[in-house]
Amino acid sequence: MTGAKILIVDDKTSFRFLVKSYLEDAGYATCCADSGEAALQRLEQQPADLILSDLVMPEMSGEALLAEVQRRYPQIPFVVITAHGSVESAVNAMRRGADDYLLKPLIREELLLTVARSLKGAELRHRCDQMEGLLNQRFSFEQIKTVSPVMAAVLNAARQVAAFADTTISIFGESGSGKEVLARAIHAASGCSPETFVPVNCAAIPETLMESELFGHRKGAFTGAETHREGKCARARGGTLFLDEIGDMPLLLQAKLLRMLEERVYEPLGAEQAEQADFRVIVATHRHLKELVGQGRFRTDLFYRLNVFPLVIPPLRERKEDISALAEHFLATFRLHQGKSLPGLSLAALDQLLAHDWPGNVRELRNRLEYAAIITNGELIQPQHLRLPQFGDAAQSSSADVVTLHFEFSPDAFSLDAVVDRLKQWALQQSGNNKSAAARLLKTTRKVFY
Repeated sequence: MTGAKILIVDDKTSFRFLVKSYLEDAGYATCCADSGEAALQRLEQQPADLILSDLVMPEMSGEALLAEVQRRYPQIPFVVITAHGSVESAVNAMRRGADDYLLKPLIREELLLTVARSLKGAELRHRCDQMEGLLNQRFSFEQIKTVSPVMAAVLNAARQVAAFADTTISIFGESGSGKEVLARAIHAASGCSPETFVPVNCAAIPETLMESELFGHRKGAFTGAETHREGKCARARGGTLFLDEIGDMPLLLQAKLLRMLEERVYEPLGAEQAEQADFRVIVATHRHLKELVGQGRFRTDLFYRLNVFPLVIPPLRERKEDISALAEHFLATFRLHQGKSLPGLSLAALDQLLAHDWPGNVRELRNRLEYAAIITNGELIQPQHLRLPQFGDAAQSSSADVVTLHFEFSPDAFSLDAVVDRLKQWALQQSGNNKSAAARLLKTTRKVFY
């Protein structure tokens, strides 16, 4: 970072002159101060990109100057200079926030290397802060567009609970309604770093791997555990553990999750000591947990422990007043990412969006608009660009494609599980007892079919 301005602080004129000559020969701009007070006055008049300061100075020491610079100008890297016999004081200064230290007498190459490294580190921190700010802005509450009073009430409640990091939050809503988007907004509003938001899809991880994935394991905990492995809980330290599709979590693991929430500790597999659960827990599901409790598939005590602060996201079909604002928000995003002109929606296209029932909710709306944004070239989006059922392949289906099933149940035998079992039996009969084919017939995966 040649051309950077460096402030040299030392009470000895000869030393300041030596450091100044080394740095200016290397292409840096410099200014000097003979005391900590003079250095602070210079910083008020003109900022610096780096400070080189002696530790031992009369009146204000280098450590006192470091503390004041950190309070006023925390972005400026600070390198301390000390004599060989005072290495311990330099190390103490680094513990208090100094970026590096140099020993007297100075070696020119070491000085230049340390300066370059500290400037580079400050530049990387600045870029990281910028990226973190952009990510937090991307996932902020301001990015959730709504004019619906019901959705506005949900967002207001979410903003309020964001300040309470120890409160467990449950988010309920249909698939595609934006449960993870809301969880990320709560995380961002809590002031946490974006990388400490750790999502776990409980429906996507095999039951045999779930505990290790969540809590981690120690070497030798089970066959094949050749090294220590950090789990999702450890990665969420200081942030948020987001357990999506919590209704699919195995019962055995539900008991361990309950203990973690109650005692704020968890145990990696094979560990002798428990770890602190120093993170917020947000869970989400599209299922009705109370029904799962009644079926014996979800623990009653865990249900009440998770239901501390429930947030229910209404489906898009119940807040169609949001469709126009959401559509413009998505189109603005596509303009930026695709780098093309997208004038907007025609009135006919907007009418089609408002008439559609949106079984896939906000996710479906975004996908339809992304497709339309890609295939249009500078014109308004028309109904045929959206590929909604009235204009897509679904419109071509005929009555010959309709499947009609007739199941009979006695009043005592009728239940959701009984209907699902009868559907599975029908699909197996139709597919010659081939489970993969049966799953495809029911438009699901083999895992879900099982």
